[in-house]
Amino acid sequence: MKQVTLSAIKREKTGKEFCKKLRKQGLIPAIVYGSRFQPLPIAIKSSELESILIKHKGETILFNLQLINGESSKIQAILKEYQIHPITDKIIHIDFVAIHEKETIIIDVPLEFLGKPIGISKGGILEILLHELTVECLPSDIPDKIAIDISNLDIGDVLHVKDIKVPEGIKIVDDPEETVATVLVEAKEEVEETVEEVPEKSTE
Repeated sequence: MKQVTLSAIKREKTGKEFCKKLRKQGLIPAIVYGSRFQPLPIAIKSSELESILIKHKGETILFNLQLINGESSKIQAILKEYQIHPITDKIIHIDFVAIHEKETIIIDVPLEFLGKPIGISKGGILEILLHELTVECLPSDIPDKIAIDISNLDIGDVLHVKDIKVPEGIKIVDDPEETVATVLVEAKEEVEETVEEVPEKSTE
């Protein structure tokens, strides 16, 4: 799992109007919460976060939130969820979950599919239904991503969650019977020609 340091400012105020002022200054309002952790309102630089997300796209990230004010100097946390502005597509609010080294956490880990299914060479179509796997483990055991070899998938084959192997210390939370990927038969459209019969005119 990638660890990155992200500067954060402890917020003394909350509320919509104050958050609007922060966004105009290039800051994103956020909150950090978790078990045995008092919720902490913070603000982070939008440009700094976007740079990190672009650089580590598709990877699980552990943030070391470096507070430049306040009592706590550093907080380890994972990004739980964020809100996007419907017009600008910019992140406008973030929820972080503080973690403890000796406590397991539940987190979504990206899946990486390796190889080309043999069914594709036979005219099949690969359909991926699950792009992340929810796992429970210690923070130190969180993988960047989980690689899955799908080269043996033939037409009609289905890969389920229960078929995925993960390292020791990691527990899969998803339903074992949930479909991850499958190779379908390519649908062929049959075009039928319809002939309209034009009734003959009767003559008297």
